Amino acid sequence: MIPFSDWVNILVREWIVPNFRPFFRALQVPVSSVLNWLDAFFNFVPMVAFTAVLALIAYKTAGRGVAIFTLVALCFIDMIGLWPETMTTLSMILTSVFFCVVIGVPVGILAARSDRLWKITRPVLDIMQTIPSFVYLVPIVMLFGVGMAPGIIATIIFALPPIIRLTNLGIRNVRGDLIEAAEAFGSTPWQMLWEVQFPLALRTIMAGLNQTLMLALSMVVIAALIGAGGLGLTVYTGLGRLDVGGATAGGVGIVLLAIILDRITQALGEQQQVKTVSLRQTFASLFRLRAAPAGETRSAG
Repeated sequence: MIPFSDWVNILVREWIVPNFRPFFRALQVPVSSVLNWLDAFFNFVPMVAFTAVLALIAYKTAGRGVAIFTLVALCFIDMIGLWPETMTTLSMILTSVFFCVVIGVPVGILAARSDRLWKITRPVLDIMQTIPSFVYLVPIVMLFGVGMAPGIIATIIFALPPIIRLTNLGIRNVRGDLIEAAEAFGSTPWQMLWEVQFPLALRTIMAGLNQTLMLALSMVVIAALIGAGGLGLTVYTGLGRLDVGGATAGGVGIVLLAIILDRITQALGEQQQVKTVSLRQTFASLFRLRAAPAGETRSAG
C-alpha cells in the first residue's frame, strides 16, 4: 500500500509550514485590511440608510419587483435580529469577490491570449473545482490559522475558477471580423484588449462574476467551521446546540441575501448584453465600410 497520506503530512508539516508560514501569514494583511474596513463600514451605516440604498440599486438595475423584494427581505432580516451577522457576511462576500476579480480577470485574459498558459491553467482549475469544499479548510488552518481572514482566503480559492474560465471564454469568443476591423483602424494590442475584446466579453465575464459570488456565499458559510463569523456561524452554532430555530433563521438570512445579490448581478449582466450588441453593430458597420470598394463608397455618398 502506498503511504500517500503520510507523504502529504510530511510535506505540509515538515517543509511547507516551517518554511512558508510567515509568507502565508503576510498574505493575510491585505485580506484582513479590506475585510475589517468593509465590516466596520457596513455595521456603521444605519439599517434604514443601507436598505434604502440597496433597494435603489436594485430598482435601477433589476426593476421594481427586485427592489421591493430587497426592501422586504432586509427589513425581515433586521426584525429577526440578524442584521449585524448579515453585514459581516456581506463584507466577507464582497472581500472574497474583490480579490477573485483582481486575480481572476487578469489570469483569464492572459490565458485567452496564450494557449500554452491555458493548457497549464485548465487542469489546475479542474482540481480547484472538484476538491470538496471542506478539504480546503485543513491546509488553510495549518498555514493561516483560524479566524475570518483564513476563511476569506479559503473562499477566494474556492470561488476563483468561474471568473477565470468565463473571462478566458469571453475574450476567446470575440468575433474575428471585429478584431480585423480594429486592426484595420490601427489599434494597438492594448487598445484591442480594452476597447474591443474586453467590452464585448463583459457579459460573459459578468456571468462568471455571478457564479463566483454564489460560490463565495456558500463557502463563507462553511468557513464558520474555522472561526469565520456572520450568518454561517449562526447556522453552525444552531446545529451544535440543536437549536432548529436559530439555524433556520440563519439559513433564511443566507437565502435572502443570496437572492438579492444574484438578481442584481444578473441584471448588470443583461445590461452589458445590450451594450455589447450595440458595440458589435458599430464595429461590423465600420468593417463593412472599410471593406467596400472606393467607387461603391462614393456612389453611396
